Amino acid sequence: MTQHPIQTRRVAFDHPKGSLRRHYVDGDLVMSHLVALLSATFPPGEDFFVRSVRHYRDRITDPDLAAQVRGFIGQEVVHGREHDHLNTTLRAMGYPTHRISAVVKRDLRLADRFLPPIVRLGFTAGLEHYTATAAECLLTDPRAQKLLGDTSVRSILLWHALEESEHKAVAFDVFRHVGGTERTRVRTMRVISAGFLFLMVTGTFISLLGDPATYRPGRLRRSLVALRHSPFLKRDVIRRLRAYNEPGFHPDDFDSTDLLERWREELFGAEGTLTANLK
Repeated sequence: MTQHPIQTRRVAFDHPKGSLRRHYVDGDLVMSHLVALLSATFPPGEDFFVRSVRHYRDRITDPDLAAQVRGFIGQEVVHGREHDHLNTTLRAMGYPTHRISAVVKRDLRLADRFLPPIVRLGFTAGLEHYTATAAECLLTDPRAQKLLGDTSVRSILLWHALEESEHKAVAFDVFRHVGGTERTRVRTMRVISAGFLFLMVTGTFISLLGDPATYRPGRLRRSLVALRHSPFLKRDVIRRLRAYNEPGFHPDDFDSTDLLERWREELFGAEGTLTANLK
């Protein structure tokens, strides 16, 4: 079980009008829409994660895990708020973040209504593995960081990535603590993987349809070719995602202790690049 304390950082990010160019991810068409899509899913997604874990809060008897849950909830609440602010900026730039958020919110409310709590918690644990894997790719691969340039999007994603890695095992540990089985864990991951892939492909496609740059000769093709070589799709990332389905898996099998220490200092140390964003 993860033992390091999970700190809720009260941060705030500004996205002044005109500070982001239209295709803000290194000028790339598809990646800009894909990141906007992911950002749009975060506010309703984080709310769902919090509800799924909070449902079992009264059954957590381990004081260390209870403290982890408090930190997890605090971090997720701030994530949702800050991505909601970013999504407002992206919407003004032409990205359909409000529509995507509304669809995801509706679907997750249906899950709340019709699925057993342990299944919803299994979904949360699986999706947390996705976010932590992507987060640690961003924090370890300079190519991934370079894509984001020097913008407010880079700042918010580095902060979010740090905290996703910090609390990557919490929902998983709660799932096991309250009796979630290996069979349910793997089955929920397979279901959520299919749904997540469908959302990413269809959502990005629909978003691209509203962008005039999509119809410029060669622009979409070049962007799709570049996507094939994205650091987020490299073999090691795929291997880590698939590891979740292996018997006995635990998120801390991928040790991130040194990585977290480095980025805590780089972002929020005495001379951290985001220290000024702390309230």
